[in-house]
Amino acid sequence: MSTRILVVYYSATGNTAALAAALAEGAAETGAEVRVRTVPETAPPGAVASNPRWQARVDAGPHHEYATLADLAWADGVAAGSPTRFGGPAAQLKSFLDSTGGLWAQGKLADKVATSFTTASTAHGGLESTVLATNNIFYHWGAIVVPLGYGDPHLKESGNPYGGSFVSRGSAAPDELALGALRRQGHRLATITARLATGADSAQQR
Repeated sequence: MSTRILVVYYSATGNTAALAAALAEGAAETGAEVRVRTVPETAPPGAVASNPRWQARVDAGPHHEYATLADLAWADGVAAGSPTRFGGPAAQLKSFLDSTGGLWAQGKLADKVATSFTTASTAHGGLESTVLATNNIFYHWGAIVVPLGYGDPHLKESGNPYGGSFVSRGSAAPDELALGALRRQGHRLATITARLATGADSAQQR
């Protein structure tokens, strides 16, 4: 059975969605089965309308199926992504993650492998704290958190060992440096998830 990876994200203007797609691509390169899911937009219409790019994305969406708890139960590994909102994940993604209490109580989230990623418009706008805040949820699940790390020398240029990130200066779209880091993160997530699954199967056969 192939490794099953869920990539769930929230994106207001498309930058986090681009990172999610790159991460999914990296995971799929390992032979993993990948689902990409988004979450509903819950911001007030006035807030959305204040940003033409945000409004255009809402008008054109949804861009993927909405994530469900069944998707989460299905997955062996999970990647969660959100733009930073005051140093933490956006409420839209957080609302979905907050709905996982039932699965958590049943022990169905324990030992899943998890990683996170983010975007911001300023270099010190909360990138690291957003990834770490998202990871806090994974710790409560009992998940095994996989950081991006610096195992590949190119990742030192992206500057964030905690999880893939991108600074969108002047509404810029993610560059190849950021997308490459996310592909490596997806590959790492799927590879480690597969190794752990293989180890668990071997242990059960002893």
